[in-house]
Amino acid sequence: MNKSDTHAFVNQLLVYTLVMICLSGSIGLGTVWLRHQISVTANSTRQMEARLAEVERSMAETTIRVAAEETLEVLTQRNAEWKLGLVPPHESQVHRVAMAPGRRLTALRNRDVFTDRPAASAASAPVTFQVRRRSER
Repeated sequence: MNKSDTHAFVNQLLVYTLVMICLSGSIGLGTVWLRHQISVTANSTRQMEARLAEVERSMAETTIRVAAEETLEVLTQRNAEWKLGLVPPHESQVHRVAMAPGRRLTALRNRDVFTDRPAASAASAPVTFQVRRRSER
């Protein structure tokens, strides 16, 4: 069986055409899959943003409720309703703090950290090493 040149050309053309169809089909399928993944991610992001907005709104409402309950009038009313017998502190019992409480407490906690003198605790005592001879073991 002797194949002619036209059959060989047609066979090559058919193979190349099939390869191109498969290649373009796989590229198209990959593009559709990628667009689907983008859509799924966008929907997930939208849902998370909606949940975040809901939580932030809820936190703002709770903060407003707490602030409303902390007013002097409401506290005095609750004290009378619940018959707690609490009285406001005398001015001699009140200590005014000039700086922010968080900074003040941090400064008090860390006052011994950055000093020129060694720390006073026993845990930071200097370590000494003593060399023993073999005969002393």
